[in-house]
Amino acid sequence: MLELDIIKQHVRLEPDFVEDDALLDTYSTAAQRLVENHTGRTLYATAEEIPTETDPDTGDKIVTDEDALVLDDDITTAMLLLIGHWYVNRESVVVGTITSELPMAVEALIAPYRHFHFA
Repeated sequence: MLELDIIKQHVRLEPDFVEDDALLDTYSTAAQRLVENHTGRTLYATAEEIPTETDPDTGDKIVTDEDALVLDDDITTAMLLLIGHWYVNRESVVVGTITSELPMAVEALIAPYRHFHFA
């Protein structure tokens, strides 16, 4: 979902350094899934990617994913922060640090997009 060149720029890798490309792609997919899981919404790269159906009566397009979330600057930043964090800290626990479920900036960026389903 995120372009590899922006990820490399964020983690300060030269564009021609390709040894970690698969790892960065894996982190990108994991960051997308984390955002989707924490917001309860499906993430789409553009508004045009959101699935629609045609109303048979009016011919209008109707969005079929009402909880769709389009990748914007906040979500991009949150994903880049996660990818950078995972790239630098390749283990789940780093001795001598205080751990949290999500880095604070990531939680602050994605919290406004959280969708709550009420029964």
